Amino acid sequence: MRHFVVGWVKRQPPKVKAFLAVVSGMAALVLLRAIVHDHDNLFVAAEAAHAIGICVLIYKLMKEKTCAGLSLKSQELTAMFLAVRLYCSFVMEYDIHTLLDSATLLTTLWVIYMIRFKLKSSYMDDKDNFPLYYVVAPCAVLALAIHPSTQHNIVNRILWAFCVYLESVSVLPQLRVMQNTKIVEPFTAHYVFALGVARFLSCAHWVLQVLDTRGHLLVALGSGLWPSMVLLAEIVQTFILADFCYYYVKSVVGGQLVLRLPSGVV
Repeated sequence: MRHFVVGWVKRQPPKVKAFLAVVSGMAALVLLRAIVHDHDNLFVAAEAAHAIGICVLIYKLMKEKTCAGLSLKSQELTAMFLAVRLYCSFVMEYDIHTLLDSATLLTTLWVIYMIRFKLKSSYMDDKDNFPLYYVVAPCAVLALAIHPSTQHNIVNRILWAFCVYLESVSVLPQLRVMQNTKIVEPFTAHYVFALGVARFLSCAHWVLQVLDTRGHLLVALGSGLWPSMVLLAEIVQTFILADFCYYYVKSVVGGQLVLRLPSGVV
């Protein structure tokens, strides 16, 4: 039965696959809303999934002594938005997530150090060819145009918007590396899948919060387009990784240790 369903889905045109993905996502949200009463736990679960992904990445670098298949540019974008978000947290809204972001930033900087210096010989520089200005420049322009309308300093509000937008696309260089190599070794695949799970749980948290408050949460975030852009950024992060996660699950179910991506994926 499973092989029949997988085969049927593979034969469908892209528009049908996209529709099925949306329906599956909505069904998962309905299920989460029914079984998770405190939806703040979803945000905690997202942080935990991200932490697991980082632990897998650290294990890969320390145990296998190689950074093959990893994107230095994605790690640099991650460090960039975390540093900006930490600054904004300190001057605008300090909470427990500030401590979590601090720990994540430190581990990300360690990963960057390992790739740049200790394991430089195994870094696939020719495969990690996604131009950073393709994402940094549009995010900066968008932040200038659409940012929170709170009472905080205008520069801080623009920086906060910038880190929200940058986070949503920070994984693109990593996906480009996997697209170029077509073969993804296990630990890198586990790491990216963990990011996908974290993004889905974070997106589910925001969507369910909006539903539970009947849209009042969007109003609380401010006026104008900013509230909608926050929610859109969460959705974009989820869909960017959705295709990869599908092939990851398919590979795991099929018992394959190495993930092979067909042409056009990610």
